[in-house]
Amino acid sequence: MLNSILLLIAIVPALMCNVVNSMRFDLKSGNPKCIVEEIMSNAMTVGNYSVVNPNEGYPIPDSHKLTVRLRSPYGNKHHFGDRVASGNFAFTTAEAGDYTACFSVPDQKPTITVTIDFEWRTGVAAKDWYKIAKKDQIDVMESELQRLYDTVLFIHDEMFYLRGREEEMQDLNRETDRRMFTFIFCSIIICLSVAGMQLWHLKIFFERKKLL
Repeated sequence: MLNSILLLIAIVPALMCNVVNSMRFDLKSGNPKCIVEEIMSNAMTVGNYSVVNPNEGYPIPDSHKLTVRLRSPYGNKHHFGDRVASGNFAFTTAEAGDYTACFSVPDQKPTITVTIDFEWRTGVAAKDWYKIAKKDQIDVMESELQRLYDTVLFIHDEMFYLRGREEEMQDLNRETDRRMFTFIFCSIIICLSVAGMQLWHLKIFFERKKLL
C-alpha cells in the first residue's frame, strides 16, 4: 500500500506538468503574440502576467504597458486589460476547446521589446493547496491525498474529453471520405457524359459531311 502511494506521488507531478504553463517571452511593439490552451469544459483556470521592469527601482514606463485579451473557443471575452503592467484572471470554463490569450504593445518608432512573465494553470493545478490546507487546518498528508484524488478525477475527465475529441475526429474523417467518394464518383460520371456527348457530336458531324 505504501509503495502504491509513493508511486502515485512520483507519477502525479509529471502528469500535472501538462496543465501548468509558466513562461517568459519577448514581445515587440506592433506585433501581437497569442498563446492557445486547450481546456475542457467545467474546468477551473487561472493565470497571471506581468511586465518585467526594464529599469529596476523606477515605475514601468507607459510605452511598456500591455493590452491583453482572453477569449473562449466561440469568441466570448473572459478577460481584458488595457495598457496594464500586470494582471490576472480566474474563471470556470463553460466551453471546451482552444482558449486564446493575446498580448500586444502599441506600435512605436523605434520598435521596443517588452519582456513578459506569464503563468497559466488549469484544472487541479489551478488550486492553491497551501492556502486550502492552512484554511481548513488539515495536516500536510491529508492535503496531499486530497490533491492526488482531485488529480485522478481531473485525469479521468481529461481522458473522456480526449476520447470524445477522438470520436469527433473519426466522424469528421468518415464524413470527409464519404464526400470525397461522392465527388470522385460524380466527376467520373460527368467526364464520361462529356466524352459521350463529344463522340456523338463528332459522329453527327462526320455523317453530315458524308465522311462515314
